[in-house]
Amino acid sequence: MSRRDPRRTPHTCAVAFVILTCVAAVTRADEPGFAPLFNGKDLTGWRLGKTDLAGKTASDGGRFTVKDGVLVITGSKDMPPKMTEIDTVRSLGGDFVLRLEFRASRDANSGLHLRDKTFAHQLQIRDYPRVGPYKTLKAYRDGDWNAIEVVVTGNKARCTCNGELLEAALEIPADGPLSLQSETNVIEYRKIRIKSEK
Repeated sequence: MSRRDPRRTPHTCAVAFVILTCVAAVTRADEPGFAPLFNGKDLTGWRLGKTDLAGKTASDGGRFTVKDGVLVITGSKDMPPKMTEIDTVRSLGGDFVLRLEFRASRDANSGLHLRDKTFAHQLQIRDYPRVGPYKTLKAYRDGDWNAIEVVVTGNKARCTCNGELLEAALEIPADGPLSLQSETNVIEYRKIRIKSEK
């Protein structure tokens, strides 16, 4: 039975580090042209009403907070729920691709407003199996992270969750901010990034 040579440990660690660095670089290279809308540290780039949230880790009232690289949105305790949302400071015109990941607590209800706050222009972000409207998704990961992609061309948005179609051609305005809504229970967001096609 051979004994492990202690001199190999630093070499093994160095090789593992190089492999992990290469994997990380390949992962980043898979999304050329994408820029973050959420930096994972604070609410810079977002506003609540007319209040710019740059540098803040929580909004007034605490319904929007940043913790461990995640944007945590807590719902209203009122009945009926009092909805509110944070908006991107930046207005988004033209074609773009938006990608994000979300995790929904049981019976949670949130939403992604696409350029205005009319219900017709909102993509529902929810605990889909229980709250709907997309109750028959096969790839939805209950209680885990799910990937949303929104591809905007002109005034239409094609929306998918983990590659499954949610909306083929959701009609939206030509320009405006994106908004994340707080309604009920907890929805978490991470890796919110965008690629503008201008």
